[in-house]
Amino acid sequence: MSLEIVTLPALADNYFFLIHNSETRETALIDAPEAAPVKAALAERGWQLTQILLTHHHYDHIDGAEELRSATGAKVIGAKADAHRLSALDLEVSEGDRFEVAGTPCEVFDVSGHTLGHIAFHLPDEKAVFTADSLMAFGCGRLFEGTPGVMFESLAKLTALPADTTVYSGHEYSAGNGAFALSVDGDNPAVQARVQENARKRDAGEPTGVSTLQLELDTNPFLRCQEEALIQAAGLGTDAAPAAVFAEIRRQKDNF
Repeated sequence: MSLEIVTLPALADNYFFLIHNSETRETALIDAPEAAPVKAALAERGWQLTQILLTHHHYDHIDGAEELRSATGAKVIGAKADAHRLSALDLEVSEGDRFEVAGTPCEVFDVSGHTLGHIAFHLPDEKAVFTADSLMAFGCGRLFEGTPGVMFESLAKLTALPADTTVYSGHEYSAGNGAFALSVDGDNPAVQARVQENARKRDAGEPTGVSTLQLELDTNPFLRCQEEALIQAAGLGTDAAPAAVFAEIRRQKDNF
């Protein structure tokens, strides 16, 4: 099997992802912020859209779905728990469900926190996970609906994946996330190096929303709440539980 994954920008700071199988000629889309750039990307490559996968209900992830469905006949897939806030779903999925995306196995994780009903799509054979606004490059999503405890548990599911998994997140937030990481974990050489590399990528017009889980474990403050530097940054005492450290660091990020 030969799969190609393409990362492309939309709106002010969103990403969408195309997954293309050159053998079956299937093409899946992860999130649909707007229709025009997706149509342009498909036309440029001569690809036919067959699936639209939605991670959560926020407008900047679903607004293009209906237009793309109408234009291509693609099947729309999303969370059963969030179906009332999504485009009409051809396939409703829940945590633990498995189905095929562009001919490759996919498993579903409930990663609620940013919203309730947010899901992530894991392609184990491709060592890829599409996390949208749950685990984000150098950060995690703001908690609009879930509690810190819910998000902490969601992130734990994702960090249990193999460390060489590629993480595809939903936004270009690397500058702000990097600045915050420096404020709470600034003595970490890996954080310093990532901030510099992200600046280089932004200057070159390269996406920074794609990383590896290992890089996130090394640099993402929200995945490092058991580390001394983050415990100190939280100011909760040396015996603070990682979940409590996470809640305080997330609160600090909201006010950063």
